[in-house]
Amino acid sequence: MTTREAARPATDLRLRPPRHRVERRAIALWTLRALIGTALTALPTAAAAITLGLFDVVPWLVLILWAVTAAAGAIGLAVTAVMPTWRYRVHRWEVTDEAVYTASGWLWQEWRIAPLSRIQTVDTDRGPLQRAFGLSSLTVTTASAAGPLKVDGLDAELASDLAVRLSEATQAVPGDAT
Repeated sequence: MTTREAARPATDLRLRPPRHRVERRAIALWTLRALIGTALTALPTAAAAITLGLFDVVPWLVLILWAVTAAAGAIGLAVTAVMPTWRYRVHRWEVTDEAVYTASGWLWQEWRIAPLSRIQTVDTDRGPLQRAFGLSSLTVTTASAAGPLKVDGLDAELASDLAVRLSEATQAVPGDAT
């Protein structure tokens, strides 16, 4: 037995890529959210440019507002074109008898592991857009300063089943989740 093997606990909780992908429908949800965000960013400056243009007030400002609108729209559309598929390739999850594994992010990617003994609460979230796509988010709160683990884009029924399974499993694990 090597020193490294001796230093490992009996339950080997190595940081590794989780096995399961989120639902493919999450791509459509993330695309719609990105489009809404782009519209909410670009529309106010476009409205201001139109309003100032109608009253012929400060013509140079109208040009600046249109430039800002075009830049916001271009950046938003570029993010919308790339982010959802990229994020889908990264987002993964797995629940074992010992821990919850997650991988998330798209520009800043994060792998996390939470032993069942550290889990304090398990929640599911379903906003209006998620409900429209039949999706849900699972949030696992731990005693970690890094914050909760969150898996976006799960099938709503699967997320509910996982919440029940994790709640039951954490009750069976000794420890106080601190």
